Amino acid sequence: MDYSLLFSAYLARHGQHGWSRQRLLHECLRSAIRQGTLAAGTALAPSRALAEELQVARNTVLYAYEQLASEGYVQSDRRGTVVASVPLQAASAQVIPAAVQAGLAQRVRNLRTPPTAAHLAGAFVPGVPALDHFPLALWRRLLDKAWRSLTPAQLNYGDAAGEWPLRVAVAEHLRAARGVVCDAAQVFITDGTQSSLDMCLRALADVGDTIWIEHPGYAGALAAARGASLNVAGIEVDAEGIAPQPDDWLLRPPRLIYTTPSHQYPLGSVLSLSRRIALIEAARNAGALIIEDDYDSEFRHDAGPLSAMQGLADDAPVVYLGTFSKTMFPALRIGFVVVPATLAPAFAQMRAQSSARGRVAEQLALAEFLQSGQFARHVRRMRRLYRQRRDALVAALERHLGGCVTLHGVSAGMHLVLCFRDQSWSDVAISQRLLEQGMVAEALSTKATQGSLALQGLMLGYAQVPAEQMEALVLQLAAALPAVSTTKAA
Repeated sequence: MDYSLLFSAYLARHGQHGWSRQRLLHECLRSAIRQGTLAAGTALAPSRALAEELQVARNTVLYAYEQLASEGYVQSDRRGTVVASVPLQAASAQVIPAAVQAGLAQRVRNLRTPPTAAHLAGAFVPGVPALDHFPLALWRRLLDKAWRSLTPAQLNYGDAAGEWPLRVAVAEHLRAARGVVCDAAQVFITDGTQSSLDMCLRALADVGDTIWIEHPGYAGALAAARGASLNVAGIEVDAEGIAPQPDDWLLRPPRLIYTTPSHQYPLGSVLSLSRRIALIEAARNAGALIIEDDYDSEFRHDAGPLSAMQGLADDAPVVYLGTFSKTMFPALRIGFVVVPATLAPAFAQMRAQSSARGRVAEQLALAEFLQSGQFARHVRRMRRLYRQRRDALVAALERHLGGCVTLHGVSAGMHLVLCFRDQSWSDVAISQRLLEQGMVAEALSTKATQGSLALQGLMLGYAQVPAEQMEALVLQLAAALPAVSTTKAA
């Protein structure tokens, strides 16, 4: 690391403000750590060497290091002063010059900046499983077995629709576990839910067609819809899930309907059986297709899972999406789409022309993981673990915040939502305050799919948070809320 260049660049951007050299160096190093320029685990230069490089007194460097240590940005080990693991500072929104914007399609200009970085982990990042409980040794063995079994021919480009053994295994699993009616020819392997959405929206709708997306809803679906230049209609959600009204069918009839019926994202409601059947029949009558994202379907804590919409009616107008990122681990990047039998030939042709082909060994290992019963065993273990963690979080929230919030979506999934009873509180400001303390609690109001969202609250993912840590974390969260922190100050 060229510290003199780093220091000069900092001064050029921020000026000196009349600050002492000690404070300037401290601010420079802290900024570099928060922005990831000095990554976690990096050993800083010895104080004497850095003082010589910057031509400052050694006490200046010692002061900066001591301040960083007191704030938790660095720690000492056998290598000296080492950068600690801290949340990275979100990049500030920048105005794109008009000349640059002129070169962008309108669909790209409308994309949102994700509220948090995808690589963050810990409390309370939603959608991340308990990675330390995944049977990694078993997975390594399955991968090794798959690689050893590969023939030279399998090192070539793979099947665009996915490896046949995996398609067979996915179809068998879905028939047994989710009541999906399909055969392997209807299953297409993708890189995950976002890849599935992009493919489906391009294949199933034309520019300007209307897609219904739950409001509030999944930002990835909104991004895919805008990327496909579709007209987005946000449909309100209630305690039973997506709730289209007669005027919605009349005034903005959909070509596609995107829904997360097993655990609505983000509010967590479960689409009732009666409403599932009614939505299927209404979509059929309207000539629309339902895109069923079976998000969090594996984790029902207080009752057995409802069958997938896809299998509730003969020839249901449903395209079924799933992923292994939430049940296994996100880096696997394997999801799937199940299309109606009449659409399978067209999807196969489209995939042959446009999809990436590869990762044969990973797909074969996953096929064996499914067919050997190891996947089902892993899901059962995680279901028990997540129920324990959910119970610990709910108990702590009721103890310390029962009078300030209401809880939603606690019966299923890997996250819950707390809504503020005082809707004058800013969930964005509270979320940012918590992020600065190392806690990721996404603001509910940022999940609007159309217009704005009046609800103020936080999403709390609990799957990767040990039950014994919940009490302390909830107390930390409570201290960031206006009513609780004001009461403590008084």
